[in-house]
Amino acid sequence: MNTERLMALQDHADPSVAMSGQVGSQVKMALPGAWLIANVRTMKRDDDGSITAMIDFLGEGSSDSTGRMSNFRRGVTRYPIPGCTVMPVTTDDLRTIFAASGSANVEIGTVYPTDDIRGALYIDPMLSKHFAVLGSTGTGKSTSVALILHRISSYSPEGHIVMIDPHGEYSAAFKGCGELFNVDNLALPYWLMNFEEHCEVLLTTDGAERQRDADILAKCLLAARMKTKAAEQYGKVTVDSPIPYLLTDFNQVIVNEMGKLDRAGDTTPYQRLKNKLDELRADPRYTFMFSGMLVSDTMGSFLAKLFRLPANGRPISIVDVSGVPSDITSVVVSVLARMVFDYAIWSRTEAQRPILLVCEEAHRYVPKDESAKGQAVRKILERIAKEGRKYGVSLGLITQRPSDLAEGVLSQCGTIISMRLNNDRDQACVRAAMPEGARGFLDSIPALRNRECIVCGEGVAIPIRVRFDDLEPEKRPASADPSFASLWREVGGEEEIIGRTIKRWRGHGR
Repeated sequence: MNTERLMALQDHADPSVAMSGQVGSQVKMALPGAWLIANVRTMKRDDDGSITAMIDFLGEGSSDSTGRMSNFRRGVTRYPIPGCTVMPVTTDDLRTIFAASGSANVEIGTVYPTDDIRGALYIDPMLSKHFAVLGSTGTGKSTSVALILHRISSYSPEGHIVMIDPHGEYSAAFKGCGELFNVDNLALPYWLMNFEEHCEVLLTTDGAERQRDADILAKCLLAARMKTKAAEQYGKVTVDSPIPYLLTDFNQVIVNEMGKLDRAGDTTPYQRLKNKLDELRADPRYTFMFSGMLVSDTMGSFLAKLFRLPANGRPISIVDVSGVPSDITSVVVSVLARMVFDYAIWSRTEAQRPILLVCEEAHRYVPKDESAKGQAVRKILERIAKEGRKYGVSLGLITQRPSDLAEGVLSQCGTIISMRLNNDRDQACVRAAMPEGARGFLDSIPALRNRECIVCGEGVAIPIRVRFDDLEPEKRPASADPSFASLWREVGGEEEIIGRTIKRWRGHGR
């Protein structure tokens, strides 16, 4: 490729032609009756002044009698011969490449460097093979996620989306089209926990002592589940069965077992278990989960409201876990994620209702560190990533630290939406997860502007750089950075602010 020719293209009136030859841009090559489209991955200047580019082939389109391209499709069936002329891709070519097919899709923004070509996400390929939204803090990630979910909700108002919101950001964005849950109205039944989740909540020991305590917990928990009338309806009840049981029954079983050992053995493990149970029942922070002396079988109504069955035009559940005590947040997320997956498994013989589970701050729940606490949530999210598509469960992972995600989870995401990433380790992680055809975009990831992204994978025809649409103020999450310069000019009412804050603090302290 000639340097002078490249320099001349930069002054072209067509912005797509002007960008040709840059890393991340597209070029085309003519074959008999067809055009091949490729992405520029790398470029280097040779000793003789010419430029050599490494390219990734993206797809091919038909060539009509006038030489115009049509019917673009991903993948190539043949390759150019040596000496084939490489030409710039025009805006008209891009219009053909990015023209949304008849498949269900939602438009999210404008393709760079054009002003009017729309970037679309194909709903079924994106959701059936999971997706990830990545971006450093302050890049507009939350607003972009809200935009994508709003567009999907508008396209499918009877859909089923569960969003785990660890910071309480998204309630403001979806109050018009979703159901909002927090510690005040979630009413998550404690008896929905499986045995592993019970262990994470109730056991306080480690090593050999923890194994002994777990054996005692299993024995007492099964006995408590078996005491209820609901257990009589089912043949085999296990410690994992979501059968309602009374905390008073559970407590009584522990006391009875402890009584048998008063003279014969060590009652310390039983006492530890009883003390932890008493602590949970007495602490008002856990009321949303461990409430009341009476218990009823609310599993059906809980799943119906959480999974939006039916949606009634409000297809998304925002579960704000910011008010959940930090020591059981991972257990709460584990229960919610497992409910999604288990429901999908046990409803296979019914009319299918696919569910999308979106997990913000995913690196908290699927960390690379396998020794971290909260292994129950890690296991279920990893299982959904590997097996969810078989059962109609889609996973959306949102994180600012992809390098802290467990190995393999990101690679299970068929569509990657990457905003600006400032950290070298994060960039390397995305580089490993991106398909070959998108490698030319990687160098532009640190240079992306706010609310701009690279999209690659199953959800798009070819890798694209997109500027997200502006989202209406009432649909934005409450994640905007405060303006120190302007807010520090405001004075007055500080005493009342402190008073109201302390009241809320003491009433709902975590």
